[in-house]
Amino acid sequence: MALLLLFSSGLAGAQTAQVVERPDNASQSNNYVNSRAPLLQQSFIKLPVGSIRPAGWVKRYLELQRDGLTGHLGEISAWLDKENNAWLTSGGDHGWEEVPYWLKGYSDLAYILGDKKMLDETKLWIEAILKSQRPDGSFGPVNMHGDKPELWAQMIALSTLQTYYEYSGDERVIKLMTDYFKWQLTIPDDKFLEDYWENSRGGDNLYTVLWLYNRTGDKFLLDLAHKIHRNTADWCQPTSLPNWHNVNIAECFREPATYYMLTGDKAMLHASYNVQHLIRRTFGQVPGGMFGSDENARLGYIDPRQGVETCGMVEQMASDEIMLRFTGDPYWAENCEDIAFNTYPAAVMPDFRSLRYITSPNMVQSDSENHSPGIANSGPFLSMNPFSSRCCQHNHSQGWPYYSENLVYATPDNGVAFVMYAACTADVKVPDNKKITVTEETNYPFDENITITIDKGKAEFPLYLRIPSWTKNAEVYVNGEKQTVTPVSGKYYRINREWKKGDRVSLRVPMSLSMRRWQVNKNSVSVDYGPLTLSLKIKERYVKRDSKETAIHDSKWQKNADASQWPTTEIYADSPWNYALYLNPENALGDIEVVKKPWPADNFPFTLESVPLEFKAKGRQVPSWTLDATKLCGVLPDECAPKAATLDDITLVPMGAARLRISAFPTTDK
Repeated sequence: MALLLLFSSGLAGAQTAQVVERPDNASQSNNYVNSRAPLLQQSFIKLPVGSIRPAGWVKRYLELQRDGLTGHLGEISAWLDKENNAWLTSGGDHGWEEVPYWLKGYSDLAYILGDKKMLDETKLWIEAILKSQRPDGSFGPVNMHGDKPELWAQMIALSTLQTYYEYSGDERVIKLMTDYFKWQLTIPDDKFLEDYWENSRGGDNLYTVLWLYNRTGDKFLLDLAHKIHRNTADWCQPTSLPNWHNVNIAECFREPATYYMLTGDKAMLHASYNVQHLIRRTFGQVPGGMFGSDENARLGYIDPRQGVETCGMVEQMASDEIMLRFTGDPYWAENCEDIAFNTYPAAVMPDFRSLRYITSPNMVQSDSENHSPGIANSGPFLSMNPFSSRCCQHNHSQGWPYYSENLVYATPDNGVAFVMYAACTADVKVPDNKKITVTEETNYPFDENITITIDKGKAEFPLYLRIPSWTKNAEVYVNGEKQTVTPVSGKYYRINREWKKGDRVSLRVPMSLSMRRWQVNKNSVSVDYGPLTLSLKIKERYVKRDSKETAIHDSKWQKNADASQWPTTEIYADSPWNYALYLNPENALGDIEVVKKPWPADNFPFTLESVPLEFKAKGRQVPSWTLDATKLCGVLPDECAPKAATLDDITLVPMGAARLRISAFPTTDK
């Protein structure tokens, strides 16, 4: 997509400011690998892992992952047990999927934090993957299904090797991929990508093939790309999907867009957008950026009490990041932030030592009981358990590392783009291979001010800022001087000048209260404050349980693991939750008061105690709205359901801080 100039100012050779639809991807970066012909140029270029060093709350989240479940799974998960592991031993009997699921996030976390212990552990597994290649080019666990090889786990391992190559430059990665993809070409179409998981997720294979082509230019890879697309499940259907599994949808909808980067066929790009919107029109009339599918989306199960797997959250975030780089469309940044701020934090305990399989926008009990058929899963899928389940237990690891790697991008015109905002420092190459260091300071999304400083280097280049669609009257300052070109919501602000050490860019994105109505869900309402969606503040009572007794059937501990150090947490409501939100007939949100609190000393804002924003509101209880027979939050009451006579003071908080939550409210105007 070419850059579209909307407004500009400045003289030739001086600073210029412009509002643009997308970065200029007609240019070719001199510093980073983008796309080799005939592939289309990406709008944004991901920096090599380690180039971005998170600070603030994102860094704190990464540290919690390191010290919690992500960093210690290798010691406690039976699927990562090294003895007779399928990735370490020929004919091994476990870990085929779980090892690469965990490793792709664990390794990125190690590279970002520079943690020696984690780097050493990563190296052990990477070496095992590289050494597993056989003379015919195949690698990894064999896992034969009849007379055809299973390819899904290898797709995850390839993703892990991509990042390792960025970090190390180890040419063995290029050789392994080249030989492996030559081997894939020898598999007959009727035996290729035939298994359910690999068939659904062939887009992951395709993504790595194009990644390799952009580095080697080997033409056979383009033939393989076409073969992968024609044998992958059809995600191009206008009104249906190949399957309705939540993780597959979140992960696989990007496959047509990936193929579009090769073919330029806009119908392929449209197909990915269509799946994103189709699932949300049908099952996603809820806040938080996701959709109600529990395990699989089911007709009639659209209430906000339906949830999504933690796997689905992190895969959707990864897809958003890829789609953002492909297209430059700010929509994908906003969807990723929606999940990252509002849905994903509540899926894990604050200490990151346990997580739950299913998290819902309306969720008032998080226990170890079986809630089927209210949710699609039979078993203890709602408690915070370090082993619920073997997929999410390992795949969660990618969420925050990947997010932090996408905070700052290079652009095809040798510029720098700030697209998803968080405190960090980044090293970026700009024109003439010059290196600059930029630091971003902000408490976004809990604060509307963002400051970017040039810490090192001097060069002329364009700097891009995403202006969120939800903000009004955004302001941009350069070295204290307000820019005369007015930012436009939902566009990018491009400043080109000769930048030098000490230059500062300040962006203010005013946040205000707004409201969304979910008409198909009883005309319920969600309240937003900037990118944050609000939930009723429910007093949470935590109960510790033995994880061995409460784990689902396919969870296993290593034999020497101390389960007492990894308890299950159940969460119960100790205050009323069945409130209809009062909306003033003359000004619906006019009576809601914003209360700003001090920033938490530990840099972690995602708990009821530490969240720096609260909102004073009013509501009436709805007596008929209770737990149902399956002990789930009942479906939303009818609009005419009787309300209590008393109008109570209630408190709302950002829903990412609320592990019990009501975020889609019935309403009352009396």
